[in-house]
Amino acid sequence: MASQLLLFDHRPTLAAMNEFCQFTRSEIDAKQNLLQTALKGNSQAQKDYSSIIQKHAELLRRCRQQNWLQDQAIWLRMYSCDARAGTIDEVLDRIVNKGYNEVYVEVFADSQVLLPPNANPTPWDSVIKLQGAENVDLLAETIKKGHQRGLKVYAWLFTMNFGYAYAQRSDRQAVLARNGKGETSLAVVDDQSQAFIDPYNSQAQQDYYQLVQEILKRQPDGILFDYVRYPRGTGSRSAVGEVKDLWVYGTASRNALLNRATNNKGRALLDRYVTQGFITQEDVNAVDKLYPDEGSPMWQGRIPPENEMKEPLSVRFQRLKNEIWYFAVAHAAQGVVSFLTNAAALAQNRGIPAGAVFFPDGNQPVGEKGFDSRLQAWDRFPTSLEWHPMSYAVCEQSNCIIEQVKIVINAAAPQTKVIPALAGQWGRTYNRRPSLEDQMRAIRVGLPRVTAVSHFAFSWQESEFDKERRFCQN
Repeated sequence: MASQLLLFDHRPTLAAMNEFCQFTRSEIDAKQNLLQTALKGNSQAQKDYSSIIQKHAELLRRCRQQNWLQDQAIWLRMYSCDARAGTIDEVLDRIVNKGYNEVYVEVFADSQVLLPPNANPTPWDSVIKLQGAENVDLLAETIKKGHQRGLKVYAWLFTMNFGYAYAQRSDRQAVLARNGKGETSLAVVDDQSQAFIDPYNSQAQQDYYQLVQEILKRQPDGILFDYVRYPRGTGSRSAVGEVKDLWVYGTASRNALLNRATNNKGRALLDRYVTQGFITQEDVNAVDKLYPDEGSPMWQGRIPPENEMKEPLSVRFQRLKNEIWYFAVAHAAQGVVSFLTNAAALAQNRGIPAGAVFFPDGNQPVGEKGFDSRLQAWDRFPTSLEWHPMSYAVCEQSNCIIEQVKIVINAAAPQTKVIPALAGQWGRTYNRRPSLEDQMRAIRVGLPRVTAVSHFAFSWQESEFDKERRFCQN
């Protein structure tokens, strides 16, 4: 025991860490051995384990303070088996060992929430299925144990993708987003499991905001909203080029679109457009006759030429045909932005930071008048949020990844914190991407504004351990 106690000198030295704030193998092994002994009930080992945790927390804090990279986070999915004694401890220890001082814990995905089965008022099932663990609060425990190790713990949750099981509920069919063919996202997404909702639907808002409030009761250090978009189709359906491609045919979204009209002509023309999928010159003429006392068709933000009504019908029609398309696209995109803004405000009003996770290319135009089907208008996300661009471009060097982050930085307000999410592995090329070390070194040189990054994902770095946790094998 005397040799073990030498580990707990209360004068921690940074020599125990490398340039990425990762711990040496001897420190890692000592901590793991103490955890295993402590779990067997050894009281001295329990005290020593607590001491080494505190020591590593202080070393990590000091290393990050002295490092160009102030915050390094990792994305973590939790499983039911994590409710077993010691599992969360080992997960968080492995995260600290690799120099991470933040962890993004998945709390809502695939129609499951990280809430205790006996304290889950949401319409989704709990992640926890382990018998006897009905009252275990994995999120609260992870936050507590994370703080003991010097980790900030963020809650990470899907936003507009409510999951397959939710989409099967007979009382939630009106909540789902629909396109002009009457389809839900289950019909167009590859895995047929992503159920996107109509962001204008009040039931969707009520269900989601209740979930967010429950998560915030656990007082995470931050909250991150993912899937802040519409679905990505395959092939030709990966882009939208006409109104019937848009997910605006749910009752709530359609009504909200029509209500954006500011006169009867505008409403009538919008109604015809959505119903038919197009407007004709005759439609413009017909609404003129229906409401002869009104001027130009009007909707929010429309500023027609002063003498538009004196122009030839063919000229007016061409202008209206273009404007009504872009207006419908803007309406769809605004639904995403508003849904996010209102959810994030629940956290910000409590003083808890909120962030949005997005693809840098999720808002790109396609062709002459088309758009990426996700309509992820991240450049219109609130500047008060953290921006987390998923910078997953594939290239042998890191140049394409740097370019993705640059796009976001150039669009961000000076006060907006940009925290790139990087995909890859330590020490080796993975999925045709450079090592994490190489990616971070490139960011340091090319993007000095960036002082925080995240890595996707713990399951990639610890695949065998992740499998054991998932199936209760260890």
